[in-house]
Amino acid sequence: MTTAAPPQTSTLPAIAAILVLSAAATVFLFWLIYVHPAAAASSKYAFLPALNALLNGLSATALLIGYTFIRARRIRAHRAAMITAFGFSTLFLVSYIAHHALHGDVRYPVHAALRSVYLPLLASHIVLAIVALPLVLVTFFFSLTGRIPQHRRVARWTFPLWLYVSITGVITYAMLRLAQG
Repeated sequence: MTTAAPPQTSTLPAIAAILVLSAAATVFLFWLIYVHPAAAASSKYAFLPALNALLNGLSATALLIGYTFIRARRIRAHRAAMITAFGFSTLFLVSYIAHHALHGDVRYPVHAALRSVYLPLLASHIVLAIVALPLVLVTFFFSLTGRIPQHRRVARWTFPLWLYVSITGVITYAMLRLAQG
C-alpha cells in the first residue's frame, strides 16, 4: 500500500511574505545605519565588530561543510550544517543591529590605502546581502516544506551569494580594522 504525498499548496503567499519581511528588514537596517542617531555606547561594546566577523566566518565555514555533505549525498549532515550556518547568520544579524544601534556607521578613512578596493567590495557585499536574505529564506522554506526540486534550483543561486556575503563580511572587517590602525 502506498501513501499519497500531501497536496502541495501554492508557494506564492509564503514567498510574498518572505519578500515583504526581507524588504522590511532592509529598510530597517538602512534607517538604523544612515538615519537613526547612535546611542552613546561605552567602549565595553567595542567587541561587536569582531564578533560580527567571527559569526560571518563561522557561517561561511558551515556553508562549505554543508556543501561538502550534499555533494557526498549526506542529507542529514547537510541539513545540520545549513541550519548551523543559518544560526550563525541570524546571530550575526542580531549583533550587527546591536553594533549599529550603539555605534552608528563606521567609515573607512578617506586617505587610507586600499580605499579604492574597500568601497567596491563593501558595495557588492551590501547589495548581495540584500539579495541573499530572501533567497536564504526561500531556500529554507522549500527545504523544510519538502519541495526539494525547488530547493535545489534556488540553492544553486543562494549558496554562492550567501558564501560571498559571509566571506566579504570578514574581509571588509579586516580591511577596516587595518585602515584604522
